[in-house]
Amino acid sequence: MNSFNQKTLLSIFLNQLIKRKLALICISILFIIYFIGIFAPILSTHDYAETNLAKTQNGPNMENWLGTDRLGRDIYTRVIWGIQNTIIITLITIITGSFILGISLGLAAGYFRGKIDIFIMRLGEVISAFPDILLIILLAATLRPSIISFGHYIEDTFGFRGILSSGIVDYLVIGIALLPLSWFGLMRLVRGQVLSIRNAEYVQAAKAMGTSNFVILFRHIFPNILSPIIVSISFSIGAIALSEVMLSFFGLGVQPPRPSLGVMIGDVTARGGASISVLRNHPEQLLAPIIVVWLMIFCWNIIGDALNEIFNPKNQY
Repeated sequence: MNSFNQKTLLSIFLNQLIKRKLALICISILFIIYFIGIFAPILSTHDYAETNLAKTQNGPNMENWLGTDRLGRDIYTRVIWGIQNTIIITLITIITGSFILGISLGLAAGYFRGKIDIFIMRLGEVISAFPDILLIILLAATLRPSIISFGHYIEDTFGFRGILSSGIVDYLVIGIALLPLSWFGLMRLVRGQVLSIRNAEYVQAAKAMGTSNFVILFRHIFPNILSPIIVSISFSIGAIALSEVMLSFFGLGVQPPRPSLGVMIGDVTARGGASISVLRNHPEQLLAPIIVVWLMIFCWNIIGDALNEIFNPKNQY
C-alpha cells in the first residue's frame, strides 16, 4: 500500500470519526484520565502511602482535593496512582495476551491449518471451558506465592533489591491471570479472518514468487485483517481494566501499600456497617474510584462501537 492510499484511508477514517461526537468526547475523557495516570508522580500532591491519623475521614478541602480516607491518606493521590497501575496492567495484558498470543497464534492456526490449527483450537477450548472469573481468581491466588519466592531468589542471589517492593510481582500475577481473558477470543477472530483470505489471489501470488511464510503473514495478510483486530482490542481494554479492579478488590491484585482502584473500593465496602456511615458522610471515598472505573469502561465501549461502525459500515443500524 503506497503512501497516497495510506493518507487517503487515514483521511476517510478521521472524517468518519469526527462525525461521531460521543466517541470524540470519550476519547478526550480517556486522554485526560490516562494523562493523569501516566504523570501521577508529578501530579500527586502527597505520598500515596502517607498516613495522618489526625486528618482521617476529612472531606474535600484545599489540601486534600478529594478528602482523606480512614487512615488519613489523600484520596486524590491514591486515585491517580491507582489509574497508573490499571494502565500498566492493561498494557502488559494487551501486549502479552492480545498481540503475542492472540494475534500470533491466530495467524498460525488460520494460515498453516493441520495439526497446528487443531492443537491451538483444542488448547483454547479447554481453557475457555473454565468460567473466566473463576479461572482468573484461581491463577492469581496460586501464582503469587511462586512469583514472590522467585523474586526473593533473584534478590538474594543477584543482589537486585527492590524487585518485590516495586510492584513487578503484582503486574506479573495480574498479567498472567488475565491471559485467558485476552487471548482466545482474539485468536479465534484472527484465525477466522485469515481463513477467509488465505486463498486470495495476492496471497497465492506471493507464494508462487517464493515469498517466505513470515513475510506473507505479516506483510500481505495481517494488514488486511487489522480493522477487526483494532475493534476487538478496543472492546477488550475496558474488560481487562475491570478485571484488574476486581482482582484488587478481592485482595488478589495490587497489594498494599500500593494503591489500586479496586483496593480503594474494597477498603470502604468491606467494613460492614462502617461502610454505610462512610457512604452517608464521605461518599467521595467510594465515588471517586467507582466513577473513574465506570468512565474507562464506558468510554472504551463507546469507542469500540464507533470503530466497529467505521470499519464495518454494514453493521450500522
